Amino acid sequence: MTEYNDYFTPRLHEDFQFNKNQLNEAGLIQLANLYINEGEPYEEQIGEFILDWLDERDFVEVKTSGSTGTPKIIKISKEFMVNSAKATGKFFKLPEQTTALLCLPASYIAGKMMLVRAMVLGWHIDSVQPKSNPIDQVFKRYDFCAMTPFQLDNSLARLHLIKKLIVGGGAVSVPLKRLVQGIPTKIYETYGMTETVTHIAARRINSKKSRKKQLPFKVLNNVTVAQDDRNCLVIKAPMVADENIVTNDVVELVTYKKFFWKGRIDHVINSGGVKIHPEEVEKKLQNIILQRFFVTSLPDDALGEKLILFVEAAFSEEVLQHLKEEIQQSKKLDKFEKPKKIYFVEKFEETHTGKINRLNTLKARLD
Repeated sequence: MTEYNDYFTPRLHEDFQFNKNQLNEAGLIQLANLYINEGEPYEEQIGEFILDWLDERDFVEVKTSGSTGTPKIIKISKEFMVNSAKATGKFFKLPEQTTALLCLPASYIAGKMMLVRAMVLGWHIDSVQPKSNPIDQVFKRYDFCAMTPFQLDNSLARLHLIKKLIVGGGAVSVPLKRLVQGIPTKIYETYGMTETVTHIAARRINSKKSRKKQLPFKVLNNVTVAQDDRNCLVIKAPMVADENIVTNDVVELVTYKKFFWKGRIDHVINSGGVKIHPEEVEKKLQNIILQRFFVTSLPDDALGEKLILFVEAAFSEEVLQHLKEEIQQSKKLDKFEKPKKIYFVEKFEETHTGKINRLNTLKARLD
C-alpha cells in the first residue's frame, strides 16, 4: 500500500479506472466531452467536473447545499481537495485499486470528492444515477460508497454489496441507526461541510460499541477541534482550509480529536429562560413519530418563545390526540421539551437538495 504522506500526486493515478475503463488524461477528457454532449443529466455533471479538475486552474468552484442559509458558490483549492482525498484514504484504509461506487450528484462537493479520491488514489470507480435507491440495479460488491441518509434508508436490502459506507448531507435518525444494526457493512456517519472539503470527522454507527452507546465523532489526521465561548465547534484543518473554521454547531468536546454534536446555535430556542436544542428534542421524538417532522418556535408573550412541532401528514383529530398523549407520557422529554402546539402539513417545503426547508414550511403554514 502506498504511503500517502510521501508520494507525489499526479492529477490522475496510474491505477485509476472509471466504469471499468483504464483511462489516461486524454481519454478521460474525451469521455467527459461525450458525457456533456450526449449523456444523462447526472453524467453531464460528471463530465463538467472532470474538465474542471483537469484544467489549468488551481481551484474548483463548488455550490454549497444551502441547508444553513442561501446556497452560494465558493472556490476550493485543488491542493486542499487532494489533501482531503488522501486523509479519507488513510482514515478508512482505502488503498489503490479500491472499488468504489459514485451515487451522489457531481454538482456538489460530496460527489466531486468521490471522483477526486478515485483519480488521486487510483481507485476503480463506477457511477450510477444518483437516486433514492441507487443500488437497486447493482450486482457487484464494492469496497466503498458514500450516500445520504435518505439513500441509505432506501438501500438496506442490498447494503451487503458495500463493505464500507459513509453517510453525510444530514443527520442519521435514531430509527435508521436501529435498522442498520447487525448489517455487515461498516457504516460511518460523517461531519463536514463544503468549506472543509466534505468530512473532517466520522463515527461508526453499527458496531458493537455503538449499539450500547453513541460514539463521538473522531476527526481525521491533521485536524483538531476546539470550542469558542458559545460552545460552538472550531475546526483547525490546515490541510484543507487556510484559516480556522468557526461553526455554528454546538458541541460537547471530549478531546481535541473527539466531539459530540448537539445542534445549531442559530436553532436554539429560549423558552422561559430554558435553552432548548431542537435537534436534541427531535432525537427523542423519533421514537414516537414515524413521519418526517421538525420542531421550531413561535414568539410567546409569557415564555418569549414557545416550542412547536410540525408533522408531514394530513390532519387527523384522532392522530393529533394520540400524538399529544404519547408526548405527554414520554419520560425522555423534559417539561420544556414538550411542544406547546402541533401543526400538520401535507408536504414540507424543501431545499433544492431535498432537505426540509424549515423557515419556508413555517411561513407557508402560518401565512
